[in-house]
This record gives sequence, structure tokens and C-alpha cells, in this order.
Amino acid sequence: MKGINARVVGQISLSKAEPEWMEQLRLRSLGLFGEQPMAEWFAVNMPDIDFQDIDEALQPGDARRDLAGNTALPGSEAVGPERRADLEEQGVLFCDMDTAVREYPRMVQEYFGTIIPPGDDKFADLNTSAWSGGSFVYVPPGVEVAMPLQSDIRPNSETGGQFQRTLIIADEGSKVRYIEGCSAPVYTHDALRCAVVEIVVKPNAWVSYTTMQNWSHNVDNLVTNRARVEADGHMEFVDVNIGSKLTVKYPAIYLVGDGASGEVRSVAYAGKGQHQDTGAKMVHAAPNTTSKIVSKSMSQDGGTTTCRGLVSVDEGATGAASVLSCEALLLDEQSASLNLPHLEILEDDAQISHETKVSKIANEQLFYLMSHGLSEEQSMGMIVNGFIEPVTKTLPMEYAVEWSRLIELQMEGSVG
Repeated sequence: MKGINARVVGQISLSKAEPEWMEQLRLRSLGLFGEQPMAEWFAVNMPDIDFQDIDEALQPGDARRDLAGNTALPGSEAVGPERRADLEEQGVLFCDMDTAVREYPRMVQEYFGTIIPPGDDKFADLNTSAWSGGSFVYVPPGVEVAMPLQSDIRPNSETGGQFQRTLIIADEGSKVRYIEGCSAPVYTHDALRCAVVEIVVKPNAWVSYTTMQNWSHNVDNLVTNRARVEADGHMEFVDVNIGSKLTVKYPAIYLVGDGASGEVRSVAYAGKGQHQDTGAKMVHAAPNTTSKIVSKSMSQDGGTTTCRGLVSVDEGATGAASVLSCEALLLDEQSASLNLPHLEILEDDAQISHETKVSKIANEQLFYLMSHGLSEEQSMGMIVNGFIEPVTKTLPMEYAVEWSRLIELQMEGSVG
């Protein structure tokens, strides 16, 4: 069954045996998706997409979990058998989103669609209407999850829409780190991924969300990530993007409690025929809040990167402080980078700093490294990895190593 319409959405909900409130939420969001106009960037970057040519959202299935806390999402290739028993002993809930709706409906209903409500964003509405798969995490008050919770997303349909929905709730005084890896095989047809991540950070809680995305070059990757942070809570996004034809993703943190803090560290690489449109949003909506955005991007072989950094300080959010840094590295003369910082400051005592920089690899740097026996490709790879090190050093070791290798693969044959 192809297309996104009321019949398909109703069938999705029926096949999952969902409660009536979820079906109604799906249908309401579908109507809002149809009513909202497309953004200007859509006509430029996605002129050929046909929503009625997308296969029905991926069929529900059982997620399989492993002892390291990994979960493979329905509609993706599975990795591992059972989740760790100690999570259950601590009262931590970690499962796929379909299971959460069946087993914890009241909790899901309380938070689902509250951080990103219907009507907020056109493509978030598309996700809400047709979501399938994704992760659900709940950490009880005072619980610190020692090991990162991990999930793997791998599409298994060439024309299928990937509509993962993730909801993370960190209760008061809790702590959790979540890591998501995304990859896709190379297909002959374009594919769409339209995902939503909602995160609730209760008072004094701490959440880290890391995503490393390596999509094939014919995937349009549209993601809406948003967190709400209450008093003295902390939220951090670590966002790594490579591959895809188009990525549009700006993790947003709403600091709504006194003393709340947020940080986004992102890195993106765009090669031939690719556009990485990334960045972050920080909204200071309470007193004494702090934030930091560090964005690094690289473009090569005619690729394009765009960095959008928004810092907003609401009236009454006294004592706010924020640092915004967007830095781009051009690896040849054909590539392009665009930095679009935006500041909305409604309080006089806010302390906001902003830095934007676009640079190229200096011939002196290449000459120095090549004079010590490195090839030009190796030299450029070393310079690039040094450039993004402030972000990649925060990744777990296996992810940092994988990222370095992916950069090397992307640059092979692109020099000279």
C-alpha cells in the first residue's frame, strides 16, 4: 500500500492495535500536514519527492534487544537478543516505541507530542501521522544508568518512508546517555527519512543524546529533535552527519527551568551532490540558564553545508549566557558553505557571544605533513580530523574511530 493518506494511517493504527487516542492523534496530524505550506527550502532541495509514491510506513514488528542495552528498531535490521536485566531492576524502561504504546500507554500518552505538538512543524506532523518504530526510554527519579543505551537504525525498504519516533523521559535527578547509529545500503531510488525525537529532562536530570548518521547518498534525511529542560537539568546533543543527499536537522533545546543548561556539538560532511543543512536552536525561557553551540562542517567535491544557529532569550529570562560557534572548512574551490546565525535577545543582562568562521586548508599545512612522508590524502585527512576533534573527542571510542574511517573513505580519490 503506497501513499500517506487517512486510509493508510488508519490501517497502520489498526495493525498495531493502538488505543483510540493514538489513532486520533495520527489523523489530526495528517490533516495538519496537508494544511501547512511547504517551506521555501523544500522546493529548492526536494522538487521531485512524491509523498503518494512512498510505501506504507514500515510494518510493526518485534524489536530485539541485547545485553549491552542495544535495541534494533522495527523496520530495521535487528542486532542482538535481550536487553540487560539490571535495567529492569532499576526500573528503567527501554523498548521500541510500538511496545511502549501497548505496555505503557498512560505514560506515552502523557508525554507523546507534548515537546513537538501537532501543528508545530510540517514534517513532524508527517511523522506523527505515520510513525513506526523508534525508541522509548524512561529513567526513574534518582537513577543513573551506568552504560549507554544504544539503538541501530537500518532501513529495509528502498522506497519506504522511515518514520522513527523516539521519546526519552529522564525523571528528577536521573542520568542517562543514549546513542543512536543510523546507516542505509545504497539504493537505486531516492528514499525519505522523516524522524522525530522528543526528550523530557526533569529537574536536576542529565541527558546526553548522541546520533551518528551515515546514510546512502540518495536519502533525504529530515529530522526534528527537541528537548525541554526543567530547573537545574542539563541536556546535550552530539550530532554527527555524513552521507545522505539532503540532511535538514537542527536539534533544539528549550531551557524552561531556573538554572537549566544545554549544549549542542555537531559535525557534518558534504561531498559531491550532497547538502548538509544542520545547526542548533537554544531557547532561554527561564532565569540563569546557560547554553553552548559548537558546529563544525566540511564540504568537498562541490558539496554544500549550511549552519543555522539560533539563540533566543525570552523576556524575563534574566542572567542568561550563551556561546555560539559555527566553523566551516572548504576542501576545494567547488564547494560551498553558508553560516546563518540568528540572535533574538529580549533581556538586557544576557551574555551572548557569537563566532563564525569559514576557512580553507593552507598549502603550508599540506606541505609540512607531506614533507614528513604522508600522502596528500593522508595529510588532508589528518587536518580534517584535527579540525573536528573538539566534537569527535566527546564520542565513545568506537564511534570516534568509525567516524575517522568514514572520513578517510569519503576522501579517497577526491584529492589531486
